[in-house]
Amino acid sequence: MSQPDPLLPSNLFGEIDPPQRLLMGPGPVNAHPRVLRAMSADLLGQFDPEMTGYMNQVMALYRPIFGTANRWTMLVDGTARAGIEAALVSLVAPGDRVLVVNFGRFGLLLTEILGRIGAVIETVDAPWGQVVPMDAIAAAIERTAPKLVATIHGDTSTTMAQPLNGLGALCHAAGALLYVDATATIGGMELATDRWGADIVTGGLQKCLGGPSGSAPITISDRAAEVIFARRHTEAGIRMAELADGAGPRIGSNYFDLAMIMDYWSDKRLNHHTEATTMLYGARECARLMLGEGLEARYARHAAAGRAMTAGLRAMGLTVFGDDAHRMTNVTGVFIPEGVEGEAIRTMMREAFEIEIGTAFGPLSGKIWRIGAMGYNAARHKVLITLNALESCLRREGFALAPGAAVDAAMEAWSRV
Repeated sequence: MSQPDPLLPSNLFGEIDPPQRLLMGPGPVNAHPRVLRAMSADLLGQFDPEMTGYMNQVMALYRPIFGTANRWTMLVDGTARAGIEAALVSLVAPGDRVLVVNFGRFGLLLTEILGRIGAVIETVDAPWGQVVPMDAIAAAIERTAPKLVATIHGDTSTTMAQPLNGLGALCHAAGALLYVDATATIGGMELATDRWGADIVTGGLQKCLGGPSGSAPITISDRAAEVIFARRHTEAGIRMAELADGAGPRIGSNYFDLAMIMDYWSDKRLNHHTEATTMLYGARECARLMLGEGLEARYARHAAAGRAMTAGLRAMGLTVFGDDAHRMTNVTGVFIPEGVEGEAIRTMMREAFEIEIGTAFGPLSGKIWRIGAMGYNAARHKVLITLNALESCLRREGFALAPGAAVDAAMEAWSRV
């Protein structure tokens, strides 16, 4: 009788059957059913004309979402951080000076990635809960003379959105490029890549676009493309005679080499990796949903959801975190009331109501909850359900509040323009 293989698990666990949770944190959120259906379609070979046709459609669909006419508008395979790293490693060589506009955890992430690249990092900072004034950024650009200015558009760690109008002009006047991480805002707040003068903007699917994490939309200006192609170094195994390497330093990552990824998405179809077919289907459907709804309607829906959530939280007697003038529409931070155990409330929300709300990072850890209403979940009934559940949990923990006030305030705020 054969002995069982000790490396095999004792059972096969069973099919995945997750609970039907309402994800009302800072992301990920519940994917739209149409996106999930699109992702169940049959796979295609990466050079099948149907597949390359879908790739071209994705490029066309994401241009209006980014607010750009950029030719180089496509996907980086990987989570939103893959797009961030691809942008930075492809623009920045060791020793290059980069100015980071830092007002939260994800500004610090940019410095982390840039430090690994070997950049000379300068920062212009604001306390968590505020944004960096444009005159402070202008002074920092003049002081540091960077090759690149890098910023977050909306930082979910602080729930703040950095104003970007005029920033590209400041950068270009100083000979710098502008990179913007729009992971948390793409699909929910207006992106104006061309009007801002941004050279690279990256995003993700898992928040306002209403898809799963795993694909990073990106748009690249001609100015940035010139810098990237100056660093082109095509793999020996796929080299083409008509493609000359650039004179600049080789990009320090193979997978995140935008020069090769751009050649893959171009008419050359120069193989770089096997395209993540299922994620491309999902990203395509995210864009179709957004454009079908209409950009202005989409942004208005997210603004209404954020307005209703904020009004409901305040009606409970809670204090909303951060500067109202620069609040993201899709994520709201709220202080955990004194005497209330924040994690106990989150656990009760999850176990009793199947609703997830977010905790916080860094200096805000244990001090605030972050409650999102974005993408498929930026819906009035989901905001109301979440507020009603939070009210119930707080009352069970002994926090005094006016029953029903949060829902009433949110319903009134939803319709207010």
